Amino acid sequence: MIAIIDYDMGNIGSVANMLKKIGQKAVITQNPQVIADAEKLILPGVGAFDSGMQQLHNMNLTHVLEQKIKQDNVPILGICLGAQLLLNNSEEGQLPGLRFIEGEVKRFQFDSNNKALRIPFMGWGFVHKKKPHPLTDLLPEEPRYYFVHSYHFKMFNEEDELLESNYGYRYASAFVRNNVAGVQFHPEKSHKFGMALLRNFVSWNGK
Repeated sequence: MIAIIDYDMGNIGSVANMLKKIGQKAVITQNPQVIADAEKLILPGVGAFDSGMQQLHNMNLTHVLEQKIKQDNVPILGICLGAQLLLNNSEEGQLPGLRFIEGEVKRFQFDSNNKALRIPFMGWGFVHKKKPHPLTDLLPEEPRYYFVHSYHFKMFNEEDELLESNYGYRYASAFVRNNVAGVQFHPEKSHKFGMALLRNFVSWNGK
């Protein structure tokens, strides 16, 4: 069973709908016990970093997440804000993140050649594979995904970067280490490209 974690940070029904389209059942839940019983986890989210972390604390979800990820080695996929929360910290807020993978969240900073670029970036963007991995095996050629973000990942270890994108400069748009993965874009809004990535996640064993 895949548990989609509902911590009141954005509409997550579209994630469940996309999984349904590829024939995968999932449950949307705020229940720590349901999360504890899950075989895979998805942590979506839209909004501010501190608000997301505070919600996880308020709903008593951080402990069960730590157990599932660090001790049980259950695969987790973070999406947008949910992926950012898996990192150490963010320039957007003051609270520490979940620290399941080493990295931080940085605001887009453009030089004079790119100062006309808008923040947040909203729209379709191409991604490029940084390394082979089961999560990207079935992606079409030149995959593109739907983005809405003002901040992006800065991984402490370059080998954790899975996909990269370019908006003013190159940055990591997906990461993975062991059973922890995250994407800055929205696969649930990205049609066939999102379906391909989620199919990979469904079959991924976290290694």
